[in-house]
This record gives sequence, structure tokens and C-alpha cells, in this order.
Amino acid sequence: MKQTQRISFLCLCSLLLTLLPVNLVQAQTAVQECANSVIVQPGDTLSTIAGEYLGNQIAYARIVAATNAKADTDATYASIDNPNVLEVGWRLCIPATNETVATTPVSSPSAALPSAASSNSTAANSTAASSNAATNAAITTTESITPTASPEPLVQLAPGELHPLTIARMRQESYPGSDIVIEQVLEPGVNYERYIASYLSEGNKIYAMLTVPNGERPATGWPVIVFNHGYIPPEVYRTTERYVAYVDAFARNGYIVFRSDYRGHGFSEGDASGGYGTPAYTVDVLNAVSSIKRYAAADPNRIGMWGHSMGGQVTLRAMVVTQDIKAGVIWAGVVASYPDLLEHWRRRNNSTPPPDTTTTNRARRWREELTEQFGAPEENPQFWASISPNTYVADLSGPIQLHHGTLDESVPLELSQLLRDEIQAVGGVVEYYEYPGDNHNISANFNTAAARSVAFFDRYVKGE
Repeated sequence: MKQTQRISFLCLCSLLLTLLPVNLVQAQTAVQECANSVIVQPGDTLSTIAGEYLGNQIAYARIVAATNAKADTDATYASIDNPNVLEVGWRLCIPATNETVATTPVSSPSAALPSAASSNSTAANSTAASSNAATNAAITTTESITPTASPEPLVQLAPGELHPLTIARMRQESYPGSDIVIEQVLEPGVNYERYIASYLSEGNKIYAMLTVPNGERPATGWPVIVFNHGYIPPEVYRTTERYVAYVDAFARNGYIVFRSDYRGHGFSEGDASGGYGTPAYTVDVLNAVSSIKRYAAADPNRIGMWGHSMGGQVTLRAMVVTQDIKAGVIWAGVVASYPDLLEHWRRRNNSTPPPDTTTTNRARRWREELTEQFGAPEENPQFWASISPNTYVADLSGPIQLHHGTLDESVPLELSQLLRDEIQAVGGVVEYYEYPGDNHNISANFNTAAARSVAFFDRYVKGE
């Protein structure tokens, strides 16, 4: 009897041991099955691949998860540590559209991409005479205003401490930058190389687009354009997407172009704390200037700066803080003084709400933060003047060229007109161009505006 029971028990154990691996394999296979396998081609990004195969560009995180899961059992698939770095020839696993893959979360976007997003795949053939469709790849998305209670000021100050936005405080700080690290080699442009690079800003690793001209390097190095992009929702921002034709216009004309992602954008470290309530993005750009000055191929004494929309505010602020910038070009810039911004400008609502994060919402309520802390401009004009770069236009590091479309629905034309008048009033050098009927991206007149911008930099940065 005991022997019979023992035999039965051994049979049962054998059966369980036989079934268990099968179940595990079946479960593992269910997670790792690929609806498609894709080989990365030149110009591909995870976002564009996700858009093509999954119907949604922000679904790229599912491709990362599926590919990494597949790589655990199949060495022919890539292991993706950084979704911002994609190599030609990598094999990716595209999950089924209704499949859920459990994995460690990737910093995935939570809001829909604007409809006019572009891929870096157009870079190799992009020209300064790009079509309006390519031109619109800038698409600086307008912010939606989401009121939210905020128990503490965004910036805490000790008694007597200058606010970080004040120009006086910014001039006291140091912006050492770092050596530039090449993170990924991209498909080259028509006559220049393209890279994803990185540098350090206040301890944060900041990603950037870097282009370097081909050909014989000038004795002092290539002239540089530090390129400041406008507002794009940080959670959907990608280094290789948008502003492709804009970057190309300068890169193909013999300039190194260095376009910082800013902190909290894409895979850059740090909080995306906004371009107006804190100096964070300007700090990132000033560290970008110091970093590119270290770069062996660059001429540290020939640096210009280009900015669009919010990037225009960053450009203007940078040019009254440092003397390293020989000339600036601003398209559709948010460039009025802070009192004028309060009176004349508030971004129109966007149909896509922003993600519900404390940093993002508080970055959008800088008006409330500053007025609650320091009073309205009429109550405390000294403070508001101290944080406005417009107060210091007599100290601009170089000439400025302004461009603005008359039908810009995102940033009023009047802001550029005000800055023009302020620079002229102190005897500064300013060129001003209006484009009748054109929009925020100057799409209809892109070729003309780009040619004027290149010529301006040639005169004041290259020294031609």
C-alpha cells in the first residue's frame, strides 16, 4: 500500500514538473511575441516607427519594452537602454496593437503629439528652399493654461537674496558647461555631419543636436550658431524631430549648429520648469555656449544665437548676460518686457491638455507666482524691470535681427515691434522684418527669412 502511494506521489510530481516549464514558456512567449520585426534604417526614430506600425508616435515605449523583452531570449534583437539613441541596423520588436507588455517604465509621453510632427529622415535632402510642409516642422505648440493651486512659490528666496531671474543675479553666476560627448552618429546632411550630443548644465545631462560642416576646417575653427527652440511639450520632445529645415539652413552654410534640448525635454535630465518663471532654460543655453567653446572644431570667438518663440526670450536674456554671443536672430520671439508680457500676451488654449504634473502646471503659472510674491508691475516696478532683459538692451552683446509674421496667432507681432523700438532708443543695431499674412513659423516666407538670417550671421559672426 505504502509503495503504491509512493509511486502515485512520484508520478504526480513528475507530471507537475513536466507541465510547469510548458506554462512558463507559454507565458513568456505571450509577452515576447512580435507582430513585426523591423530593422532600423537611416533617419528612423522610435517615434516615427511607432507612428507607422502602431498608429501613434508616443507609443514608442511599447516598442522599447517589447524589444528589450525579446532581447532577453533572442540576441538578434537590440537592447535599448536609452530610447533617444537608436542605431542603424538594430532589430526591433513591434508588439501587436492590442498587446500589453509589462516592463520597467520608460519616460513615456502622456499627451498626444501635435499633428505636424516631423522626422529627422528629411535632413539629408532638406534644403533652405524647403516646402512649407517641411518648414512647418518647427511647430512651436501653444501651451494650455491650467489653473492649479500652488502652496509654495516656484522659487524660494532668502531675505535680501536676488531672484534668479534678475539679470544682476544671472551675471553673478557661472556657466562652465562641460566637454561635449557624442552620443550617436546620425544620417549626415547634404554637406555636414549630424550627431546627438550631450553636455552638462547644473549637474544635469542635457542632450542636443550637433551639426558639423564637412570640408577643410578654418584655421580658427568653424563659426557656431547656438539654436534655441520654442515651446514644445517637454514630454513629447525629441532631439531629432522638428526644426529640421531651420537647422539645415545654417548647417549647409558652413556653421556648426548646437541645439540644446533644455532640461526636462525628451531624455534630458532635470525638471522642465519653463522659460519665463525661472532662468533654467537660459542657464542650459549659457552652459551650451561654454561647452561649444571647448569643442575642438568650433571657433570660440565666432558664436551667434538663433531663437524662435520662447527661444527668442532665451536668446535675448542670454545676450545681456554674456558677451560671448556676437549676434542674435529671433523669429516670432516672446521678447517684450515682463510688464508688457503681462499686458499683451497669454498663450491661447490648446485642445490637448498637458499632463497633470506639478512641475508642468507650475511652469505655466509664472504670472501668478511672480505677482503673488512681488506684486503687480505698478506696485513693484523695480522688481519687474530687474528681471526683464529689455531693461538692459544697451548691454546687448551684439546686433539683433527680428522676424515676425503679421498673422501670428501664438505670439503678437507687437512684441517684436516693442523690442525693435527699445533697441533703437539706445542706439543699438537692429534689423526688423515683417511678413504680411504669415504665421508663427513664418512658413510662407521661410526661404526669404532663412536667407536673411544666414546673411546676418555671415556679416556679424563669420565676419564676411
